[in-house]
Amino acid sequence: MNRISIKDVAKEAGVSISTVSRVINNSAYVKEELRIRVEKAIKKLNYNPSTIAQSLRRGKTKTIGFVIPDITNPFFPNIVKGVEDYLKKEGYTLLLSNSDQDLDMETKIINTFISKHIDGIIFTGTGLYNPALEKLIEKGIKIVFLDRILEGVNASYVICDNQIGIYELLSYLYNRGNRSYYFVNGGKNTFSAKIRYEAFVKFMKEKNIKNYNHLYKEFSYEAGYSFGKKIKKLPDVIIGGNDLIAYGIIDSLQERGIKIPENVSVTGFDDILFSKHYKPSLTTVRQPIYEMGYKAAELILKIIDGKQKQIKGIVLKPQLIIRNSTK
Repeated sequence: MNRISIKDVAKEAGVSISTVSRVINNSAYVKEELRIRVEKAIKKLNYNPSTIAQSLRRGKTKTIGFVIPDITNPFFPNIVKGVEDYLKKEGYTLLLSNSDQDLDMETKIINTFISKHIDGIIFTGTGLYNPALEKLIEKGIKIVFLDRILEGVNASYVICDNQIGIYELLSYLYNRGNRSYYFVNGGKNTFSAKIRYEAFVKFMKEKNIKNYNHLYKEFSYEAGYSFGKKIKKLPDVIIGGNDLIAYGIIDSLQERGIKIPENVSVTGFDDILFSKHYKPSLTTVRQPIYEMGYKAAELILKIIDGKQKQIKGIVLKPQLIIRNSTK
């Protein structure tokens, strides 16, 4: 069956194509008699205008693309909800795509978004420098980084203050007499992992703590679990680079008969949904995850509408959450 076109509607109504277009888009005055004829023809033929064509005529598709690196990470559903809630309120649609922390896939996703004439991109990528992004920004593509700042790419961003988060966590632990630390971090190319490492080392030097270690792994349960199986000498505290790493550490240590927090304290970062229900409940740093997504969506629309012309960085404050996984 052939798709009904605007030409068919014009023929049925006995008017020009431009008249039908004006009625559909409400873009100019049309006599009431002609409007009624067009509306009757649309109804009779069950005509559905191409939303893409309409969007291109308006200069906007009212669609935002969102790249995330790992859809299996429980950190992301709430951040996506924050993005989508704001976009829905403003009449925008979200296109979400997962890169599986693969740089080539990330570039393909971005190019697909561009081919769909999206109005802007919210980007939480692999953490690696992506030259495709820099070229797109130079061409005028609107973009906001979320939970990321990439070196060499000049764009607006929304992040949590990772440095303050680590400092507050370490201050709490230090003030309770802990003097040896092992930090099991996320991927070394990830912005948040690098900032948290820098804050960790700075604190160790400020307090003249010599007994500490740091390890870059991945932001995953498996990374924490494999570490917990292999560690021999326990410090006072093992810090997980995120809550998933902490979960893996807790499970593997408990399987070895090591009690938490009696034998060693374990902490995380993020405060995802399950952390307060874990056994033991997890001491962690709460990121304002939903708010980060909401603010990123708000910022990208301001950029698209020309209300935000300068590069802007929004830095949100974290909160220390003390639970039962620490002494």
